[in-house]
Amino acid sequence: MMKLRKFIDEIKPNFEPGGKFSALHSLFDGFETFLYVPNTTRKSGVSIHDAIDSKRIMSMVVIALIPALLFGMYNVGYQNYLAAGTLATAPFWEVFLYGALLVLPKIIVSYVVGLGIEFAWAQWKHEEIQEGYLVSGIIIPMVLPIGCPLWVLVLAVAFAVIFGKEIFGGTGMNIFNVALLARAFLFFSYPTKMSGDTVWVATEKFCGLGNDLPNAFTCATPLGQMAQNMAPSASLMDCFLGFIPGSIGETSVVAIAIGAVILLWAGIASWKIMLSVFLSGGIMAYIFQSLGSTPVEWYEHLVLGGFCFGAVFMATDPVTSARTETGKWIYGIIIGALAVIIRVMNPGFPEGMMLAILFGNMMAPTIDYFVVQSNINKRLRRAKA
Repeated sequence: MMKLRKFIDEIKPNFEPGGKFSALHSLFDGFETFLYVPNTTRKSGVSIHDAIDSKRIMSMVVIALIPALLFGMYNVGYQNYLAAGTLATAPFWEVFLYGALLVLPKIIVSYVVGLGIEFAWAQWKHEEIQEGYLVSGIIIPMVLPIGCPLWVLVLAVAFAVIFGKEIFGGTGMNIFNVALLARAFLFFSYPTKMSGDTVWVATEKFCGLGNDLPNAFTCATPLGQMAQNMAPSASLMDCFLGFIPGSIGETSVVAIAIGAVILLWAGIASWKIMLSVFLSGGIMAYIFQSLGSTPVEWYEHLVLGGFCFGAVFMATDPVTSARTETGKWIYGIIIGALAVIIRVMNPGFPEGMMLAILFGNMMAPTIDYFVVQSNINKRLRRAKA
């Protein structure tokens, strides 16, 4: 590592103002600060800096996403081989590799397009490259069905980064979760690429992989069946483990729970938001079950679709969520309850979690405002007393 540090220090003057590569200063600074924590200090005033900066926080979130991503790769292959009737004879590595070969291009395209826009924007504005897309770049493919074409993904990433983040001022200034904004863009602009029984499976054939797959077959998700007032054909255990059709990274509660433990252990995500989302979602689902408005048990809502993934990785986004401690409870309650309401009351939106979190993002500043104002009013009353 010392040799790498020495090499970076030697070439750094070339990228400083006046150097022959000064036009690429933002790009160089982005790579340097990704590898090493900046050692710059303030010229005036007093401040305390933590060794864990935002890039390290984003890297920790990416690590927490890896279990869900790896399982998603296997499940893509699992669902395809299961639908083709060849799962029993296919070895584990073949099933996983088939899924990985389908998922990896989406991740690569997401990062190339998103980071390319980030780099170009930073160079144009003569600013530092922001690190927020490290997380968004991996989440966007994970919340999409495997049948989503790459060209559609390019449009979604470009829209989310430009109109969802950069025009608001970049990372830390965006109102809505960037990954969910990309998904919403696709859901409303290209609905046939995001819903329907044909988007959860693939028919691509690779050298020695998937050669037995038919040219076309369909696969209904449990949420899709529930939207048609049908009980899911998958067992509760399969839904919990993740062996069901769905978006790439959203199916396995176990893998998502591992990521939640990592985030909570690192102190990155708020347990108050997570807990309030699950509590309010469970209570609302129980109310609908008591009224006979849903064909599934109340607890099944918590393991189906993107409920767990949204509660752990997207509702807890520190930029777009509520920041006051009381506000976090209110924010989570709104998301959990609204997600179940949308699922049950509007069959056209069987997922519900996407719209619920985007609505929560929109309400978060207002929630914080009233919480802070309430605290101020309490202190004024105590001062007068």
